[in-house]
Amino acid sequence: MFPAASLLTILLLALSIVASPVEIHDSPITLSVAWRLNTSGGTINLLQHDQSRATALKTVGRDTLSRRTGSTIAMNDAVCYTAALGIGSPATIYNLIVDTGSSLTWVSATSYVKTRTSVDTRKPISDPDYGSGTEYTDTVTLGNLTIIQQPIGVISTSTDSVVGVIGIGPLDLTEGESSTATIPTVTDSLYSQGIISQIIVSLSFEPTTSESDTNGELSFGGTDATKYTGAVAYT
Repeated sequence: MFPAASLLTILLLALSIVASPVEIHDSPITLSVAWRLNTSGGTINLLQHDQSRATALKTVGRDTLSRRTGSTIAMNDAVCYTAALGIGSPATIYNLIVDTGSSLTWVSATSYVKTRTSVDTRKPISDPDYGSGTEYTDTVTLGNLTIIQQPIGVISTSTDSVVGVIGIGPLDLTEGESSTATIPTVTDSLYSQGIISQIIVSLSFEPTTSESDTNGELSFGGTDATKYTGAVAYT
């Protein structure tokens, strides 16, 4: 077992297909990430929960998970990570779940505050894991940087009780969620608007010491070189 003090997990998501990615230190956007323990079902044995979750995942066809077609199982994740995201102008701050398995960024219709930058596209939108609603475009704020006209989902029939999700998965995961072929992700919009120079998201988190602990960082466009030693390996 690794000593808790030395355990630092870093997840680097290379979301574009490149032979030799250019490693960029000191990402222009770094958001604090906080963990949240879901105890709505009572006392949780995390080891038992993860073992049950792994068993459930094995029963789902590989095509269902990779292509996101048809129905998928819904699971109560005991531990999730959240990051603060601003939407609108003036911005309302939402603490959204960081989801590497989704690429749609959405908020619940009951939480969404419309402002002068909120535009209803009148396009239906759906996410197989979370529910359905309407696609909007709005100003999205990440730290001190701003994305304009970012497509987001306003979910009115959410299958979960969360406020919303910031999807940091690859663009292809948005296929079939709207009438358009794909929906630009937050990461893609940062790149297309010249805010970052690489379509890369890096995530670091450390051991938790309480049930609500800000112990991680989410970085767009590069890595935080203070969080690791040696070279980043890409596969």
